[in-house]
Amino acid sequence: MLRKLFRKYRFKFYLNASHSIIIAGRQGDVHPHTWELTLIILTQREEMVEFADFEKAIEQFLTPFQNRTINDLSPFDTTIPTLENLVEYFGDALRSIIREKGGELLQIEGSETPSRSYVISYVQSPEYASDTDQYTQSALGKALDHLLEDML
Repeated sequence: MLRKLFRKYRFKFYLNASHSIIIAGRQGDVHPHTWELTLIILTQREEMVEFADFEKAIEQFLTPFQNRTINDLSPFDTTIPTLENLVEYFGDALRSIIREKGGELLQIEGSETPSRSYVISYVQSPEYASDTDQYTQSALGKALDHLLEDML
């Protein structure tokens, strides 16, 4: 039987918050959105994943933004809170949080409406290749340990 080294998980989170953006040099009105964030996370196959571990950590990160005007919060008090800027900031921050929980963020997708999304895939980045090499070595080591245990 072929043993897989990794598992992928997809999580969805919803962020209810308002924002305004500058278009053509003019500040727009503050308006609400329910942003949908979809994250694809890679874990090692042999590791038991507690969904709640990832969920709690990610929800804790998002809590300060819930039901707020994002323009009032750092870094968006100095950066225009467009969908693209939100997803890039959240992706960078959540990547660290997910790694602390034993996963690797492969992709983040943010939507402010059902018909508009912005997607960042970390799979093509040079940093991802380096990180997953280390991750793969660890997973292979564990798989070999299990194989040797089964043989003995």
